[in-house]
Amino acid sequence: MDQEAKQQILDFIQQLKVERRSSEHTVKSYQRDLQRLTEFCINNSINKWVELSQESVLKHIATRHRSGIASASLQRELSAIRSFYLFLIKAGWVTENPAQYVKAPKQVRKLPKTMDVDQVAGLLDAGANSVLEIRDVAMFELFYSSGLRLSELSALDLRDVDLQDQQLNVLKGKGGKSRRLPIGSKAVSALQTWLAVRPSKSESETAVFTSQRGSRLGNRSIQLRLKQWCIKKGVAESVHPHMLRHSFATHLLESSQDLRAVQELLGHENISTTQIYTQLDFQHLADVYDNAHPRAKKVE
Repeated sequence: MDQEAKQQILDFIQQLKVERRSSEHTVKSYQRDLQRLTEFCINNSINKWVELSQESVLKHIATRHRSGIASASLQRELSAIRSFYLFLIKAGWVTENPAQYVKAPKQVRKLPKTMDVDQVAGLLDAGANSVLEIRDVAMFELFYSSGLRLSELSALDLRDVDLQDQQLNVLKGKGGKSRRLPIGSKAVSALQTWLAVRPSKSESETAVFTSQRGSRLGNRSIQLRLKQWCIKKGVAESVHPHMLRHSFATHLLESSQDLRAVQELLGHENISTTQIYTQLDFQHLADVYDNAHPRAKKVE
C-alpha cells in the first residue's frame, strides 16, 4: 500500500488514543486487525483504501475463517474495519464503507457438558465423613436441586433460605435480577444437616456456606472442593459447578418439556439461551435412535 494509506491508519490509531480515549487493549487489537487488512491489500495489489471493495472484505474475512479464527474474533476485526472506514469517510478520503454489510460467520455454540441421572446420584450419594464434607454435599445438592450459578450459591445468605417452605431467594442473580426457586427434598435434608453442624464461630457471618475460619466461602474455594470431592470419590469425569446447573436444566427439560419454566428457573433473560438444552435433549434422542433403530446403524 502507498505511504498515504499507511499514514491514515496511524492517524486513526492516534484518534483512538487521544480523542476517543480507548483502552490500551482496544487500541492494540485494532492495530493488529488493520495490520492484517493491510497485508491482505498488499497481497491483492490494493494500494489505496478507496480501492477496497465489499467483495474484498468478504474474501479477507473468509480467508481468516478458513484459517481457524473464531467468529467472535472475526466480529471484532470487522468492527475495527468499520470504525476505520467511518474515520476515513469523516475525513473525506473515501465515500463508502466496504465492511458495512459484511457479517462474520455464525459462531457454533458448543453444547454444555452434562451428567446423566445415575452419574449425579453417584456423585451426591457418596457419603460425607467430616463437617466440611457435610457442607460440601449441601452445596452440591443445592447446585443440582435449584440450578444455581456458582456466584449465586456463594452469595446466599441464611435469610435467603426457607427450609420450611422449601424455597430460596436469589437476590444477586446475573444482571442484578432476583428470582425465587424451589429446593428439592434431598437438598433440604443436606442443608438441615449442614446448618446443624455449621461452626459456631460463623454466627456473625450471614453466609449459608462458610469456611473453617467462619468466613463466607468464595467461588474458587467451592470449585476446588468439588474437584477434590470427585477425586476422592473416584469420579472419573472432571465435574465443575456449572455442569451440575447444566444437568439440572437438561433433566428437568427432558421430564417436563416446559422450556419457559426452565428459563425462569435458570434466570435466563432470553429464551434462546435456554433453547441450547433442547439441542442436548434432541442429541440424546438421536443417540438412542442411532443405537436402537434396526435401519439406522451404520454399515461397517
